[in-house]
Amino acid sequence: MKNETFESALLKLESIIKELENGEIDLDKSIDKYEEATKLLNFCDKKLKSATETVNKVLNDSGEFVDLKIE
Repeated sequence: MKNETFESALLKLESIIKELENGEIDLDKSIDKYEEATKLLNFCDKKLKSATETVNKVLNDSGEFVDLKIE
């Protein structure tokens, strides 16, 4: 998943969920799909946490990132 984007991972995750909800795949394939979905979910979670950290920072006058403090 090194070159994966958040958007492509999310699309794959949505596709897997639809397949699993459909219920027309056998048990072994369902387990494989579930494992893949778990990996995609973890990847998306890490990307979102990273994006949140980035958004929660702003550049100060010296060009350094500082935590955004809302009062």
